Amino acid sequence: MKRFHVHVRVADLAASIEFYNRLFGAQPARREGDYAKWMLEDPRINFAISTRGDGIGVDHLGFQTDDASELAELRARADSADMAVLEQSEVSCCYAKSDKHWVTDPQGIAWEHFHSLGNVPVYGDGGRASAEGACCAPGAVSVALPTPVAKAACC
Repeated sequence: MKRFHVHVRVADLAASIEFYNRLFGAQPARREGDYAKWMLEDPRINFAISTRGDGIGVDHLGFQTDDASELAELRARADSADMAVLEQSEVSCCYAKSDKHWVTDPQGIAWEHFHSLGNVPVYGDGGRASAEGACCAPGAVSVALPTPVAKAACC
């Protein structure tokens, strides 16, 4: 079963953790000095925040799979849609080792499809994670944050 993934860049990690703890009614499953992650079951989501990268807001979206066959299914869908796909195998990122691939939607939003292989003690892969890409998002699929707009009265 797949789990929806959202990664948000925040300015104040402690304040954001306090907010999301109350919003979700749960504590993070993992917490580091620059990162926190909630693995919620209802709704089924992997929600991560970090202070890595430039700016604040949504860094990327994605799907976490429970096994390699689900990841292969997502890869086949991306291939059938003629999307440019960036493959990464056994990469360490966001305190986890994963097999993954990245695609970018027509608006430039990065989508990460990944299967976690285990935890690691560092944020990135041997220092490859950098300020321009939180959670190791490659430059080709990094998210350009839009200029904030005035809030409308409703959706």
